[in-house]
Order: sequence, then C-alpha cells, then structure tokens
Amino acid sequence: MEASFLSKRTRSPKQVVDPNEPAWKTTLRVSMPLNISYIPIGLACGILLHAAGFNTLLTGLVSILIFSGGAQFLIATMLTINSPLLSIVLMLFFLELRYALLSSSLSPYLRGKSTRFLFLFAVSLNDENYAVNYLKFATDKKWTPHDALHVEHYSLLFWTVSNLIGSLIGSAIKIDLGVVNFALTALFLYMIVMQLKNRITVLIALVAAFFAVVFMCWTKSTIGLVISTLVASFIGFLLESTLRKRLPESHWLWKLRTHAGEPSESDGNE
Repeated sequence: MEASFLSKRTRSPKQVVDPNEPAWKTTLRVSMPLNISYIPIGLACGILLHAAGFNTLLTGLVSILIFSGGAQFLIATMLTINSPLLSIVLMLFFLELRYALLSSSLSPYLRGKSTRFLFLFAVSLNDENYAVNYLKFATDKKWTPHDALHVEHYSLLFWTVSNLIGSLIGSAIKIDLGVVNFALTALFLYMIVMQLKNRITVLIALVAAFFAVVFMCWTKSTIGLVISTLVASFIGFLLESTLRKRLPESHWLWKLRTHAGEPSESDGNE
C-alpha cells in the first residue's frame, strides 16, 4: 500500500496540468533548460567577441542578427587573424547552410502562416531551439507555430543578454587573443568528434585536414579552408554513396559507437 501511494505521488506532477496557465509561461517553462544552458556559452562568446574588437553594441547586434554560437566564435577567430572579408562570408555561408535542411523539416508544421511570420521564425531559428520545437511538434498535438516562435524568442533573449554581459566582463578584464583561437579550435574539435559515426567519417576528416593544410599553404589565405571543405565534402559524398550502392557491407560503413545494449554493425559482420 505504501509503495502504491509513493508511486502515485511520484507520477502526480506529470499528470497535473494547469489549464489556466498562460501560453507565455508554458513556452517559457519548456524552453528554460535550453535558456539556462546558453548562459555560460553566451558569456564566453561575449568575452571573445570583445577581445576580437567588438564593443557591447556590436556584440548585441551580432547576437541578434546571426544567433549562432559556432558562427560567432568563427567570426571572432577569423577577425583576430585578419582574414579577408570574403573568406569570413564564405565560411559562414557553408557553416550555416545546415539551417536550410533544419527549416525544411519544420515546414509541414508551419503551413498557412504568413510570410512575415515565416521570416520572424527563420531569423531566430538555431540548432537547439529547432530540436526543442521539432520534438514538441512531433509529440504534442497542441503545440502551435506561435508556441514554437515563443521558444525561439526566449532562447534568443537569453543568448543575447548573456553575450552582452560577457562583453561587459570582457571590457573589465584583459583577455589574451590566443584564447580566441583555442576556443574555436576546441569548439570545432567537439563538433568533429560528435560527427564521427562510422569509419568513413574518420577518413574524410583526415582528408579534410590534409587538404586544409595544402590549400592554406597554396592560397596563403583562409580561403583555403573554404576550398578544402568543398573538396573534402564532395569526396566524402561520392565515396559514401558508392560504398552504399556497391559494397553495403563494407567495414568503412561500420558504426564507431552505439547506444548501450545495442549491437554494432561490426558485431553482425564478425
């Protein structure tokens, strides 16, 4: 009986929903884990942008108009090494191109909305609030496009405020510009590691690194990074598509890691 009571007591918070809760409060509650996670990263980004030469006003504008941690770290780093404007724009273009795919997967849930609404939704979309909204659209039939827009704006607000505070902290302390390069390197190493799903991605990562060195030495500019990215991506696409069509059991397609308890593809081939 006591176990039954404790079980009911444990489940009750999930079952009780306040029907009178305002929409803004509901969406804020949904987005709070994301908002809180933005605070330390946003502070670091604001500090690095200030070290790269951005004042507090420019930091706020960049945070609102770009709203991408990876892109803002990239801008800070490339400016500190005096990269050409064309290189920065091209790198940002290819880095942010993924949003075309992310937004297309949300388009079925936004049908019938005005162009103005879609514009506001698009400019405040990023990886994290996309994940929150996509999950809510897929699991909650009552989740509306306006709720999703509120989540985006809450995350944008927390990110921008964190960047501004970081910029103010950066103005009060002296930051070695070498930290900027280290921060971006660490960020992209993390992004690479998270993309290493099978052996072929390891190979393409090494190929991309090789081409980056070659083209950087050849062009004497960061435009070499853009060229190496395009070449390595094209090689990876051709290689993976060829292997999947002609050698679907190739060890190059075996997964490097799996969830706990799940057999890997290599186990099935041994």
